[in-house]
Amino acid sequence: MDTFGKFYLGRVYDPEKGKVTDQLLLYDPADLTTHAVVVGMTGSGKTGLCIDLLEEAALNGIPALMLDPKGDMTNTLLHFPDLSPQDFAPWLDADVVRRAGKTIQQAAEETAATWKKGLADWGIEPERVKKLRDAAHFTVFTPGSTAGIPVNILASLKAPQLSWEENQETIRERINGTVTALLGLVGLQNIDPVRSPEHILLSNIFENAWAKGMDLDLGEIILQIQSPPFTKLGVFDVNTFFPEKDRLSLAMLLNNILAAPSFQPWIQGQPLDIEQFMFAEDGRPKHSVFYLAHLNEYERMFFVTLFYSAVETWMRSQSGSNTLRAIVYFDEIYGYLPPVANPPSKTIILRMLKQSRAFGVGQVLVTQNPVDIDYKGLSNAGTWCIGKLQTDQDKQRLLDGLESAITGGSNRANLDRLISALGKRVFLMQNVHEKQPVLFQTRWAMNYLAGPITRLQIPKLNKLSTLSTQTIPQESSAVLPTKSNTTLTPISAGENLTAVSRTSTTRPALPQGIEEYVLPINLNLSQALRYSQIISTSEPSESHLFYRPVLLSQAVIRFINRKYFLDYEGRKTVIIQTPDRHGFIHWEEYLVPAIEIRQLANNGEPQARFYPVEAPLNDLKILQMMKKDFLDWVYHNAQITLYYHEALKLYSTITESKDEFLNRCNLAAQKVIEAESKKIAATFDKKISDLQLKISREERELEMDQEELSQRRMEEYGTHAENILGLLGGRRSSRRVTTSLSKHRLTTKAKADVEESQKAIAEYKQQIARLEIEKNQAIEDMKQKWIEATKSIIEMPIQAQKKDIQLELFGVAWMPMYIVRWGDREEEVAAFKMN
Repeated sequence: MDTFGKFYLGRVYDPEKGKVTDQLLLYDPADLTTHAVVVGMTGSGKTGLCIDLLEEAALNGIPALMLDPKGDMTNTLLHFPDLSPQDFAPWLDADVVRRAGKTIQQAAEETAATWKKGLADWGIEPERVKKLRDAAHFTVFTPGSTAGIPVNILASLKAPQLSWEENQETIRERINGTVTALLGLVGLQNIDPVRSPEHILLSNIFENAWAKGMDLDLGEIILQIQSPPFTKLGVFDVNTFFPEKDRLSLAMLLNNILAAPSFQPWIQGQPLDIEQFMFAEDGRPKHSVFYLAHLNEYERMFFVTLFYSAVETWMRSQSGSNTLRAIVYFDEIYGYLPPVANPPSKTIILRMLKQSRAFGVGQVLVTQNPVDIDYKGLSNAGTWCIGKLQTDQDKQRLLDGLESAITGGSNRANLDRLISALGKRVFLMQNVHEKQPVLFQTRWAMNYLAGPITRLQIPKLNKLSTLSTQTIPQESSAVLPTKSNTTLTPISAGENLTAVSRTSTTRPALPQGIEEYVLPINLNLSQALRYSQIISTSEPSESHLFYRPVLLSQAVIRFINRKYFLDYEGRKTVIIQTPDRHGFIHWEEYLVPAIEIRQLANNGEPQARFYPVEAPLNDLKILQMMKKDFLDWVYHNAQITLYYHEALKLYSTITESKDEFLNRCNLAAQKVIEAESKKIAATFDKKISDLQLKISREERELEMDQEELSQRRMEEYGTHAENILGLLGGRRSSRRVTTSLSKHRLTTKAKADVEESQKAIAEYKQQIARLEIEKNQAIEDMKQKWIEATKSIIEMPIQAQKKDIQLELFGVAWMPMYIVRWGDREEEVAAFKMN
């Protein structure tokens, strides 16, 4: 597909027919020098549109710098020209696939088929996707993290490569933004640059150095705050304008950041030198994604401000251009360009919108929140792409903004009508370089739109990059080789280990009244590396022992309750490496196993170095407040729970969990059930036995009655026969008749006796059957009663009394740490392990 040097973004959409036409929407990249704004709600398709635009930029050899606060723009690395399901599978959301009742393989095959059809429907051959893959170097950078390629912000503190005499105003604007961002990083927000002593002091430090072409770094800035390279600020001497004590507090704030291990990724990796983000050595452009989703609000503002300052400095070193030289893309400007507030980012973004056109640097600003945007500040944007909006309020605010932002105004009624009818992936483009706005539907993205990528996925994502693997940290599953005989080497003054500049061979003195402890070294270097799960493909080139000051606190709690036969002693222990400088601590977040006092060492190891003690660990007043707060916290949390089973008269032990106690109750209840079952069975079995005896007696009587009945019948039959023979012989006798009747009566009585015995036996057997049923039911009822009873556990909270809580340890503890180096890589691992 030949787009004649233009960006193929989609096809024109006919609103009357409600469908896409065959007319391609080709966007002139030169129009982007007047910048673009993309607005649309979540699900409008704005991410797809922006990725389409960046794909076209790559195909046309234009570099792009992408600020990605949400993680969507990482999708620019997901181009799969083979359209193989195996390529898509790693990037599918396993939870979504599982909820859909599919396997990953099925979902991958369906996704690959969908992408293949989508690309074909929009006239995009796999060859074009391959060209995209090979057109540029795509990389994800992660400021403040080593998940991707970290960004070294120290380059932003270096003197700009601009003449001070010719660019004083520009450099001062950069200083203002850099200082505001730096102070924001330490928590000093919304400060006035002309009223804040901190801002004025730092600005003068920067100007004094940069005017001389001297670079700065955080360490040098901290030193110069304490000993400024000038004696006056305005007409006042430095100490009057900004007292030494207050300057020390500011230096401590910055030093806390520099000393924190979490800050180390900010000062390693790719320098924030914009020239290095433009083109690779092979001449291909770079498309660099700056992933910011893992940063907090202050860190994002800090980086965004430094980033735009670096772009501006680079831009001003370039010659003018009327063609598109590079794209600066910001995926969500909400909060960075508000209409009223004035964050550090706003001034420089507005300045770039006004000035970058002359240098061929086009900005693309994206938002899903059209309400909180400075539309007047966006009056320099020549292209507006408007997608589906969430509410009428959003639409009306956008129309208000467009009227003020678009030179010469706009046809509000027409725009209102067009915007109201927008559907998914349908956008209204208002381009000042065209006669009228146009509706279009975005084409199918060549990159797979997987949605936001998490930080954990970034190392795998960067493996897809065509950038030289030498500049990308490679994952390795190999555990760092360690040897038990690895030795620690002393640090000479000439070594440049990062920690050296912040440490001393002399243990810092603590103010009187602060207790001091030394934690033992119970891990050798090889054990410490394994325990910290540090991975590397080579052995460390050097290693050193340091001690870091931490807050150690431990209280002994005794629980006594004679009613429950309870006498138990426990401990609550916390170790905090970087406590809040004001002493506000969530103690429960730092709990560790108890420390045996006999484990503590007397002194540090020879040749070890010590980090300086920072606030609040060197402030007796704050530590005393923290000690009281710790004891209060221990008291309010010094509670244990025992469990009681009323029916079984059982109590739990102090170490027994509720589940364990329930199991014990179940076993005890089972024994009770067995005993009561036997008791119930015995009661019923006795009744059954009595009935069985009666049956035996009745059966014997029945046997005798049956025998007598048989005899009586024989006698009756004999009498009847004799009478009949007498009649036949002509001998009639009244005596024989009487005898016959008498025999019949005896037979009838014998028969009645048999029937009575049979009836009695049948009744006894029925009684036995009923008793068996009653016995089983009684046993079952008893079992259910105990089963229900075992569920009725009473919880008994036991609160310790204040007199039973004793503070055992509280003060500054020196925690041993190993600093290990592999070439330029440096890691810090603990030499002390909690038991």
